[in-house]
Amino acid sequence: MDHPSSRPALEVADVFRFYGAQYKTQQQGHLSLHQLKVMSAIERCRSAQLGGHQLHCGKCETDLIAYNSCRNRHCPKCQSSAAKRWLKARQAQLLPVEYYHVVFTLPEEVAQLAFYNKAHMYDLLFSAASQTLNTIARDPKHLGADIGSTMVLHTWGSAMTHHPHVHCIVPGGGISLDKHSWKSCKKGFFLPVRVLSRLFRRLYMQGVRQLYKDEQLQCFGKLAGTTSFNDSSKFNDWTRAQQQREWVVYAKRPFAGPQAVLAYLSRYTHRVAIANSRLQKMDKYHVHFKYKDYRRKGNNMHKVMRVDTDEFIRRFMLHVLPNGFHRIRHYGLLGSQTKLKRARQLLKVTEPEPVACSGESEASPAPFTCRQCHSPLTIMAITEPIYRPRAPPK
Repeated sequence: MDHPSSRPALEVADVFRFYGAQYKTQQQGHLSLHQLKVMSAIERCRSAQLGGHQLHCGKCETDLIAYNSCRNRHCPKCQSSAAKRWLKARQAQLLPVEYYHVVFTLPEEVAQLAFYNKAHMYDLLFSAASQTLNTIARDPKHLGADIGSTMVLHTWGSAMTHHPHVHCIVPGGGISLDKHSWKSCKKGFFLPVRVLSRLFRRLYMQGVRQLYKDEQLQCFGKLAGTTSFNDSSKFNDWTRAQQQREWVVYAKRPFAGPQAVLAYLSRYTHRVAIANSRLQKMDKYHVHFKYKDYRRKGNNMHKVMRVDTDEFIRRFMLHVLPNGFHRIRHYGLLGSQTKLKRARQLLKVTEPEPVACSGESEASPAPFTCRQCHSPLTIMAITEPIYRPRAPPK
């Protein structure tokens, strides 16, 4: 449940409410039960169907109703509060070092195959990216240390097309291989992206070949013919051809301190395919939304795209993750409390105090505050939900 607040004029939920039934009829037999549940959750989010609280402000006599949230991880309305909760838990992991942002992206044809095999190939994207970072970082020619990383999977481009990539937030250094010192990167430089790219594409395509050998992959449409999917020797030729292409691994400039990392993560960790704020208008046949054309520079990047309502829903549904799939993962010293504790010792950083449990003596903020006078709101009544969605995986 979220605090009652002003809403955008148009929401993804509005598109689903007006055109979702028609889309489900047209796609009957092609949408999974999980995708149907995502659509239903977004349609009902913060509506009377999920119940809510009747609130009253004793100071300015304002009365209002706060409807409950669906808490589905694909819902644009539910991600702000989820991000705040997640970031609060991550603050204790911050180290007083430079942080870097590295992006690993799948090329177009490999991304097409990943679309038909989301669980396996998205998993492989995480494992190949983490193995690449760890291998190059451990090499004494580069850093010679065990590092850590937090990775976030995004599967979309600005126009909601399928574009799988992982954003990696990495401390600029690590624990030396003998575990006796902290080794920092050269200031302003993490690891060579060309070396990362070469190893990443080799590891990823090795993983694809293994998945194919284990009969874990499927392929449809034009790509099946292009890859000669049913002929193992030709499929392996296709994977080797993909491995010869340039793969995009991008390292951005270091963040301006650990707090800037948190600000960045708050925008990236719980992002969905499109935010409600990007929607412009909707008519009987089309949805208009803002996007960035990265082929242009400056203000010319920002454009408005018009797509059919069915196409808008189709693009949104491309990015529904497999049920139970974890899109935020921690590796190395950021995935181990023991290693993180050792890193703090080497950096001479005091251990963070444990989060205090809420008690009667602890002053906790009011769950709701008045939009008019910012005073605490009193819960006068609770409306039970008609529909109870299942909580999403963390």
